Amino acid sequence: MRIIRDHQFVEPEDRGASVAIGNFDGVHVGHQSVIDLARQAAPEAPLGIMTFEPHPREFFAPDAPPFRLMRGSTRAHRLEKLGVKRLYELNFNASLAGLTPEEFAKGVICDGLGLTHVVVGADFCFGKGRSGNAQDIVRFGQDMGFGVTIAPLLERSENVVSSTAIRTALTEGRPRDAATMLGHWHRIEGEVIGGEQRGRDLGYPTANMSIDGLHPPRFGVYAVLVDVLDGPHQGSYHGAASVGTRPMFHGEQPNIETFLLDFSGDLYGATLSVGLIDYLRPEMTFDGLDALVAQMDADCAKAQDILAAL
Repeated sequence: MRIIRDHQFVEPEDRGASVAIGNFDGVHVGHQSVIDLARQAAPEAPLGIMTFEPHPREFFAPDAPPFRLMRGSTRAHRLEKLGVKRLYELNFNASLAGLTPEEFAKGVICDGLGLTHVVVGADFCFGKGRSGNAQDIVRFGQDMGFGVTIAPLLERSENVVSSTAIRTALTEGRPRDAATMLGHWHRIEGEVIGGEQRGRDLGYPTANMSIDGLHPPRFGVYAVLVDVLDGPHQGSYHGAASVGTRPMFHGEQPNIETFLLDFSGDLYGATLSVGLIDYLRPEMTFDGLDALVAQMDADCAKAQDILAAL
């Protein structure tokens, strides 16, 4: 997959794609159906995605609480698995935000990227002040020579699949409901960073990762599936993870700490992808370290039973 970040400097081989347009936060089943439409609309063209970095919500409200389900790098990995060949990850800045709908269609879609076909959701808005809608892009396509497909909103269990609904499920500690809408386990991906090594002293060494900038799932302990994406221990493992602020040790910055079952090795600097499977319990404080270790023993045993049944 090739990643293109500037619509004004595009190589000839990166033009002419059939593209689904959107933010694709989570790459959920609704997004996947839109991508399939782009694939079907022009099967002879490279399959592409047009998205934006930073997310427009981050651009317009940089101090708002974190809401993203995945970072841009995680989104790219997921899109590549779906067969996307061109990722137009355009820099969302004041210049792009200030384009009128017609300027966006002409300057970005038509002249800039030379797209063959675009697919948008029925609720798609674009251009300055979100003043353009799906019907506008159909009209521009007719005038400028690119095809347009409007994708219907996808429903699951009588509810519209959306990134908002997925965030709600995660906030409420329902990772399996989130997975139903995502079409895959919700994953937190990142580099293992140094911690205070308390887990190692307790017999439970953990791989610590930041969740900064991401929508936080319900704080507590989860059964997880772990993919080590690089380094000497690359592979897939079962585990138990704690998401939160570690109230037992008066932590402040939320993170995720993952213990890999039946594993021994150094993971510092490796990139992990941690899939949330089941919520086991909320964060707790204990009367002492012995009680904490006993609970961790129980957590890992329960996680092992859940994961063995998958």
